[in-house]
Amino acid sequence: MTMQSRYDFPALPQRRPFAKRLLDGLKPSRLTVPTFLLAWSFLVIAPLVVIVLFSFLQVKAYRVVYTPSLDTWISLIDSGRWMAAVRTLRIGITMTVIEFVLAFPFALWLAKGCRSKTVKAMIITLLTIPFFLDAASRIIVWRSILGQTGAVNTALMSLGITDAPIDWLLYSEFAVHFGLLGTHFPTMVFPIFMSIALIDDDYIQASQDLGGGPAQTLFNIIIPMALPGIVAGIVFTLVPLMAAFVEPQLLGGGFVDLLGNSVNSALQQLKYPTAAALSTVVVALLGICLAVLVLVTRRRYDMASMFVAIRR
Repeated sequence: MTMQSRYDFPALPQRRPFAKRLLDGLKPSRLTVPTFLLAWSFLVIAPLVVIVLFSFLQVKAYRVVYTPSLDTWISLIDSGRWMAAVRTLRIGITMTVIEFVLAFPFALWLAKGCRSKTVKAMIITLLTIPFFLDAASRIIVWRSILGQTGAVNTALMSLGITDAPIDWLLYSEFAVHFGLLGTHFPTMVFPIFMSIALIDDDYIQASQDLGGGPAQTLFNIIIPMALPGIVAGIVFTLVPLMAAFVEPQLLGGGFVDLLGNSVNSALQQLKYPTAAALSTVVVALLGICLAVLVLVTRRRYDMASMFVAIRR
């Protein structure tokens, strides 16, 4: 055993560079997460709280009376505006189901069935077109197509299918559903497509090698692994549907009144507490729908792990 030389001293810890120490201080647990929560609370949560509080005020002589009262909510019920909330919820859920039924097979084919990268890139590009066009300019075109003298009725009467124009093609709930279909289809397709595209083909091949049929592979492999994208697509579709007002206004013709139209009408009439109360109803309905969604899916998949799933 050798003796340690008297000139051998323990190594002193080296001082890390300032930039390294600065980056260590910016770890998510120390600064990033609290900053994000603070900014999120200021930009999103605080306005929602203000809207809820504003719904308990009144407008008299075009001036807001800052005295808490339930008169705005009572007038909201007495005027029958709550029917717009029921109609909005019904149309929102119906359109979300329709979008999912159409978008899931399409996203599955686009992610796993389409082998041409050129075709896939073209389809993805076409799906982004609605995001670059104004909603009113896209919807107004359908009025000339679905109207009584439009292209559809003209073609049907020319072919002898109908003797008179079909009046329910425009200014009806059918027209509103039809207008909402194309607007919110991409928001349902993209999350599902991305989630399915991340599924390794080896899982699908292993299911087939073990004797699993197409239905078994779909329900036991693809759907469980694509559930994060499905949940995201439902959320990204249902939320804007609950606030839609362009399609009901242009294609409903005043016969299909949704909460978005009621809020816009109240703002134009300077009835800010009424608009705040209607907005509160929208937020409450969305909260209930999302809570039901969480309760339904939490047994199969954790909502928090939705973003972790992309690391597969």
